[in-house]
Amino acid sequence: MKQNTAQHTTRKLQFPGHLWLLIIGIVCIASTLRSPLTSVGPIIEQIREGTGISNLLAGFLTTIPLLAFAIISPFVPKLSRRFGLEKALFFSLCLLLSGTIIRSLGATPSLLIGTFLIGIAIAFGNVLLPSLLKLSFPLHVGLMTGIYSMSMNISATLASGVAVPIATETTFGWQGALGVWGVLAFIAVIVWLPQLRSKDNVAVPATNKTIGKDTPLWRSPIAWSVTFFMGLQSLLFYTTSAWIPEVLKSDGMSANRAGWMLSLLQFSQMPMTFIIPILADRVKSQRTIVLGVVLLFVLGYGGVLVGGTAFTPLWMILIGIAGGAAFGLAMMFFTLRTHTPQQAAELSGMAQSLGYALAAVGPVLFGSLHDLSGNWTTPMIILFVAIALLLVSGLQAGKNVFAFPRDSE
Repeated sequence: MKQNTAQHTTRKLQFPGHLWLLIIGIVCIASTLRSPLTSVGPIIEQIREGTGISNLLAGFLTTIPLLAFAIISPFVPKLSRRFGLEKALFFSLCLLLSGTIIRSLGATPSLLIGTFLIGIAIAFGNVLLPSLLKLSFPLHVGLMTGIYSMSMNISATLASGVAVPIATETTFGWQGALGVWGVLAFIAVIVWLPQLRSKDNVAVPATNKTIGKDTPLWRSPIAWSVTFFMGLQSLLFYTTSAWIPEVLKSDGMSANRAGWMLSLLQFSQMPMTFIIPILADRVKSQRTIVLGVVLLFVLGYGGVLVGGTAFTPLWMILIGIAGGAAFGLAMMFFTLRTHTPQQAAELSGMAQSLGYALAAVGPVLFGSLHDLSGNWTTPMIILFVAIALLLVSGLQAGKNVFAFPRDSE
């Protein structure tokens, strides 16, 4: 633990004049982690018509990144230890920029290849940023996690909001609506360049014992609780983003208004993604926060299930607040339930790999149950089952205990 403290001190001394540049770099990276994904859903019909792909393949465009997260995330901490955290993030930004350009070329193969490259790139940022925050800001992890989470959600909301206008009201079409987010990736590459000159750009510091050999992470109940919490809140988010507009339209709401309801939900997430990490960092146990999240989810989805559109904005706000809080809390668990930055990276890798694999099942299962039942009530049951499991895993993950024993440091 003394060695780790020394490394924190060294890093602070190393960057006294560049702290704000590092923060700006983190914000820029965070802004690229969701916008390339949320820009797809609103213009999926234009993409399908422009390329001639089937509805199945069009729907698969939103699943490819989740599968990439699941496949790549376990390898990210190892690559970070070999090449250095800053270099790994720089590589991911370059890959993200390349994938965004390739995806917007217009051909079906480039659309699929670019989407997968984007998923790989985002997996690096997903796993490494929580570790970077613990390493660089050990006394302000909650604040920095809040800034990082809110940056992601602001860009995600903006991307979903401007995708249709760019695709339909400009000459750039759907290719431009997807490609414009390469600008954010390019800015992030430029802003991150100074971090490559860091003398301690070696790796996320390793622990004294080999994680996975002496203290296997998969044997930790807390690690599994964090993983399920991460996966279930992601399942709720991606399933809601994919299908709630259709559910609302079945209640008689216009397509345009249903789209705005989804935007309201996403907008409602933003304050909580900033507030909850700060709050979670200041309390010993996060179980009360978990209870509040679950209650809001039940009220919000319960209102949608009852039907009618009079109170739909309220239900969207409640779901958005709950979703933002759940996401912010999931990000904090990676640092709250570990002792060192390396352990945070390992836990983040496990939780995001298995968690996103679980999340990828949600939209597909929801749609399949709708096809089989012919109604929206049956698939909505999935959301309430997920909420119940979120409660169980969250109460366990919210305990003031660690995924790794202290002697593994």
